[in-house]
Amino acid sequence: MQKRNIGTLEVSPVGMGCMAFSHGYGQIPERSYSIEAIREAYDFGCTFFDTAEVYGDVLYYAGHNEQIVGEAVEPFRDEVVLATKLHLSDHEGDTDSQLETSIRAHLAKSLVNLRTDHVELYYLHRVNERIAVERVAAVMGKLIDEGLIGGWGLSQVGVPTIAAAQAVTPLAAVQNLYNMAERDCEAEVIPYLLEHNIGLVPFSPTASGLLTGKVTPQTKFAEKDDVRAWVPQLSGENLVANQPLIDLVSGFAERKGATAAQISMAWMLHKYPNVVPIPGSKNKGRIIENLGAWDVAFTDDEFAELERTLDATPVAGHRGIEESQGKGFRQKWEDQQQS
Repeated sequence: MQKRNIGTLEVSPVGMGCMAFSHGYGQIPERSYSIEAIREAYDFGCTFFDTAEVYGDVLYYAGHNEQIVGEAVEPFRDEVVLATKLHLSDHEGDTDSQLETSIRAHLAKSLVNLRTDHVELYYLHRVNERIAVERVAAVMGKLIDEGLIGGWGLSQVGVPTIAAAQAVTPLAAVQNLYNMAERDCEAEVIPYLLEHNIGLVPFSPTASGLLTGKVTPQTKFAEKDDVRAWVPQLSGENLVANQPLIDLVSGFAERKGATAAQISMAWMLHKYPNVVPIPGSKNKGRIIENLGAWDVAFTDDEFAELERTLDATPVAGHRGIEESQGKGFRQKWEDQQQS
């Protein structure tokens, strides 16, 4: 396994999204099971763990996930990279001083939850259209200078937003939706990130399970707190229409002696050097399977064949890059390019 870089942070090629231990996929495991799962992932070689202050906010309390991750990695804290995220409400950015106070308060609470005095990567979870991202970037720069965070990032953003933030305080990472079924990032985002040495951390790298082939029209999701229930590619006619994509991934998995989930992540690892996916699962076996994607290698001919077939395979249902203030930054970005 060769390590990868997210900005200047060195991590395992596949990380671990920890949200499922607190919410998002129905009933959560016992706390002891979740802690064991994270530690087993570390033993397997994973050094990158992703959480957020709000994970647990649906059925459990905010901070629930950070506390699990903090307890789990405490014995080997200095050997791993921790990423967490903050959410800013409208009232928290009325003035610059208030914004800085609010961000520092969010971070302080996260550090307590995570049992640490710093985090390597701190994301703005979603852009708030009432709080200019440049203002957030300025505060993040101060936190970096003070050693409270190693770097910062944005989630679900396009190039105009990224560029606006980058101009104030350079970014370490962008965490966007990216997988074989959701490839919007390839047009503009990934080229920009490569040019500026910014890592891409794809969430939902198996398209919420679509690419694994384990979701069928008969699959029933939990009535409460299961994000897959509203993923458009998994619903009704779309799931049936996406069978050719599922068959494509499964076919390559059989040829390579791998699983479909591993193929879906090996594809992006082969394609871009700055990509580090963070698959999420609450099942120990599935977690180790996902991490094993870093051992799946394509020849150039195999990858070219996969790319050609993938390009020719339509996808039904689309989520895209959902950022709240994207239109404003898009216009600003286009105006800058024309000036």
